[in-house]
Amino acid sequence: MIEFTLWEILRNLLLSTRWTILLSLVSFIGGSVVGLGLLFLRISKRKAFRAIAKYYIELFQGTPLLMQLFIAFFGLGLFGIDVPAWLAAGLALILWSAAFLAEIWRGCVEAVAKGQWEASASLGMGRLQQMRYVILPQALRVAIPPTVGFSVQIVKGTALTSIIGFVELSKAGTVVTNATFQPFTVYGLVALIYFALCWPLSKSSQILERKLNVAHRNH
Repeated sequence: MIEFTLWEILRNLLLSTRWTILLSLVSFIGGSVVGLGLLFLRISKRKAFRAIAKYYIELFQGTPLLMQLFIAFFGLGLFGIDVPAWLAAGLALILWSAAFLAEIWRGCVEAVAKGQWEASASLGMGRLQQMRYVILPQALRVAIPPTVGFSVQIVKGTALTSIIGFVELSKAGTVVTNATFQPFTVYGLVALIYFALCWPLSKSSQILERKLNVAHRNH
């Protein structure tokens, strides 16, 4: 049996960590774009738009991410559409994260006093102008901590993409374990790498929340 050094194991895991980071960034950025669109639909004055956004959010929040990944990869194959694992993983995570981000931001928008809407309307601002110049700047301060906090869930959610064969950190851990027969060492390193990715995000979310509370009290 070939002996693998600790560095060789770690190096292989770190090579796959870049895919975890890339997938997390794609999921967060794409989810933010789709989530922003859902937010505007969710707070629209049109009942049909609000209903579309509501059912979308309930669907993706109410079903397991694992199932969504499975459908994105295997479901489309039933119609003869060959979807690469990385594309299915990115698509599923974008749609999943968009639902949660839209709800986070909706709560932040609704936290803005109704008087702000009325005051901006009295100045002759349209709906989009109200959002751009008055509501979103105020909601943004409230939204930053929970948004950063949710990014941790996105990083950890990438681990589920191994079910469809995408080789990110957790899948690499399985492959390396099969080659080295050192599960405790390999998965211990996998856990440490995930911690190294997620801890700064969790910490920054807490710091931002404390600063927000201090600023609110001073105001």
